[in-house]
Amino acid sequence: MNEAAAPTFFPFLMLLFFFLFVYFVTIRPQQKRRKEHEQLVSGLQKGDEVMTSSGLVGKIENVKERYVSVKLNENVTINMQKEFISSQLPKGTISSIESQ
Repeated sequence: MNEAAAPTFFPFLMLLFFFLFVYFVTIRPQQKRRKEHEQLVSGLQKGDEVMTSSGLVGKIENVKERYVSVKLNENVTINMQKEFISSQLPKGTISSIESQ
């Protein structure tokens, strides 16, 4: 009887292994990136140098509940949703880009 029970239990183990593999390869890293982005967005402050998801680089001028004002240069300031800020840049990045 033990020989008959082993083959019926094996597909269940393979299915379980497949779901664990999918979880650790796709779902868990995605949740980690989402959590890191939420921390980035919640920690935005005036004066931070940021890059938007479209590749624009600027300095935050004003932070509201859902929106930020990003100063791109002396004459251009845009208002955008916080969620579209993709990364925070080290201080001095904008000045180093402008000098090139």
